[in-house]
Amino acid sequence: MLTLLEKRDMCGRNALFVTQEDLEKHFGAEVVTDGGYAPRYNIAPGEQLDVITNRAAAEIDQYHWGLLPSWADDPGEGIINARSETAAEKRSFRDAWDSRPCLVLSSGFYEWQKRDSGPKQPYRIYREDAPAFAMAGLWEVWEGEESAIPCVTILTTEPNDLMQPIHDRMPVVLPDGDEETWLTASPDEREELCQPYPEEDLTAYEVSTRVNNSGNDDATVIEPLDHEQSGLDEFSSR
Repeated sequence: MLTLLEKRDMCGRNALFVTQEDLEKHFGAEVVTDGGYAPRYNIAPGEQLDVITNRAAAEIDQYHWGLLPSWADDPGEGIINARSETAAEKRSFRDAWDSRPCLVLSSGFYEWQKRDSGPKQPYRIYREDAPAFAMAGLWEVWEGEESAIPCVTILTTEPNDLMQPIHDRMPVVLPDGDEETWLTASPDEREELCQPYPEEDLTAYEVSTRVNNSGNDDATVIEPLDHEQSGLDEFSSR
């Protein structure tokens, strides 16, 4: 029985705050979410992620963040990350890997760096050259007696040189032009896309621990941390 939020591999927060017009233009898809689109700066597991699935490649919808395997007796919170290297072998992801790829849309994600002392330090990681980008995901629809829950997990891979000092994993970020391939390719072809994103095309910087509280969902969350006031060791960001 799957009833608890499983231990996360990484990528425990996301953000998507590009305008709806720019979002639809960038991905060539239309927002169809009930209630419309709203910018988010701090999206936590268990909340809704904006996705484009292979079933509806011209639509931007929202799915529960936490994949709920069809065989689970109780929906619980689900599994927020899946290792791309083993997704094809794991019972929880095997069917979704074979036939249900999706794009998880993002303006940047957050990760926490362990320190020798003190609390973990959060970082924001994003593409400076693009207002939004796609991470590789898998989707499922968990069906209960009274409801059906569309849900998603984000695939991860080995870290690039930028991410390595922060965390030992990173999400599979898809280069521009590979989004359609991810949705339409065979499992073997998609496996080849699960590579660390080039570090020269990503930027990382420290942010305040305000991001630790998912209730803090505004533009101040993405502001760079003031090192002079924090006293934290400087990390070389790009």
